[in-house]
Amino acid sequence: MKRDVYILGIETSCDETAASIVKNGNEIISNVVASQIESQKRFGGVVPEIASRHHVEEITLVIEKALDDAGLAPSQLNAVAVTEGPGLVGALLIGINAAKAFAFANALPIIGVHHIAGHIYANQLVQPMEFPLLALIVSGGHTEMVIMREHGSFELIGETRDDAAGEAYDKVARVLGLPYPGGPHVDKLALASESAVEFPRAWLEADSYDFSFSGLKSSVINYKHNLEQRGGILDAEAVAAGFQQSVVEVLTVKAVRAAKEYDVKQVIAAGGVSANRGLRNSLESTFAKEHIPFSVPPIALCTDNAAMIAAAGTQMYLSNVRGDLSMNGRPGMQLVSWNQ
Repeated sequence: MKRDVYILGIETSCDETAASIVKNGNEIISNVVASQIESQKRFGGVVPEIASRHHVEEITLVIEKALDDAGLAPSQLNAVAVTEGPGLVGALLIGINAAKAFAFANALPIIGVHHIAGHIYANQLVQPMEFPLLALIVSGGHTEMVIMREHGSFELIGETRDDAAGEAYDKVARVLGLPYPGGPHVDKLALASESAVEFPRAWLEADSYDFSFSGLKSSVINYKHNLEQRGGILDAEAVAAGFQQSVVEVLTVKAVRAAKEYDVKQVIAAGGVSANRGLRNSLESTFAKEHIPFSVPPIALCTDNAAMIAAAGTQMYLSNVRGDLSMNGRPGMQLVSWNQ
């Protein structure tokens, strides 16, 4: 009889202190997130030192609550999975050291998880993965397309050459005077607008799956400055709509082309920006027309959480991937296959 696998996941890569217990890699037993949005809002973004201090205050509490909510004792766990990188090094170290202490105290193996692998495996919490698949990862620090031929196999086929999509959203939000975090506010304005300013699309080379959003961001800034110099009135909704249409079109078109070229059985979206309603609507409707199965996690699992880390950690555990107590934070950690 196959035994259930319970993994404790811990996530502290940026400004969310999170712990979760996941059963068999696809069932959330508990999921606790302590957000710092209100604390960081007054600075207009994440201040690393303040983020680290909040993690120190919250990490023990969220782990205890995850265990209490799950009704499990540490002895019932199979392993501890923790975000090893990438992320803010000070923030990463809080989670890693807490995970190492917990694992050592309870004689459990520890597993270091790549943050983006976690975002990808958030989809496993919704429905099984069908290989080969295309993963479109869109977040504040990453815009990538990855082909997976099996669990733990990652082939990077496209990435951002400058600003990630989420970074561009936040910068445009500041230009429009919107509060932090800016992405959801830009999305809300864009969907409310009945018109849109025309901004360029950065397609790059004809066969490229890379992305570039720096020029688009600069176009928005220049549009505002030129309008102000002429004494015009900025239509923030139309600017947001034009910006979002440019981002969404490039992401959607390239994802469809990649899905067809690599003949995938499934396309999944992952990362914080996959919570964007404009992007979700575009991907869902486009892949439905193409008759290609598409999956995106619920919004709560798109943003940083520990359930996704536990889900990825479960697959690593089943593949006999283990870390040790020498684990350190790796802010520049690359996504590499654990199944060779």
